[in-house]
Amino acid sequence: MHNVLPQASLVVLPSYREGFPKILIEAAACGRPVITTDVPGCRDAVYNNKTGILVPPKNAKAIADAVKKLLSNNDDRRVMGLEARQMSEIRFDERIVIKTHLEIYRQLLSHANKERLNSK
Repeated sequence: MHNVLPQASLVVLPSYREGFPKILIEAAACGRPVITTDVPGCRDAVYNNKTGILVPPKNAKAIADAVKKLLSNNDDRRVMGLEARQMSEIRFDERIVIKTHLEIYRQLLSHANKERLNSK
C-alpha cells in the first residue's frame, strides 16, 4: 500500500459494517482524506468534514457527491489530508495502539481473576 496510496488523491471505502478498517488508517498515515460510510468501525477512523467525509450507508449518490466535492477542490482535499496525517500520528501511532491493547488485556485478566476468586 505504501506504493499505491501516495499516488491516490483520496481513498473511498463504501461499507455496510467493518471491524476497524486498516485501509483508513493507512490512508490517514499517508495524508489522504477518506470518504467512507457512517457505520461502526469506519466512523471511528474519520473526523467528519475534517479528515474525510462520512456518507450514509447504501447511498451511492452521497458517495459520488463526496468524491466530486473533494476532487473538485484541491485546497479542501489538501487540508483534509494534512489533518488526517496529524490525526494518525496522535491516534494510531504503533506505540499508542500497543499500549492501549496491553491495558485492555490487563483489565480483562484482572476481571477474570476476580471472578475466578469469587467463584471459589
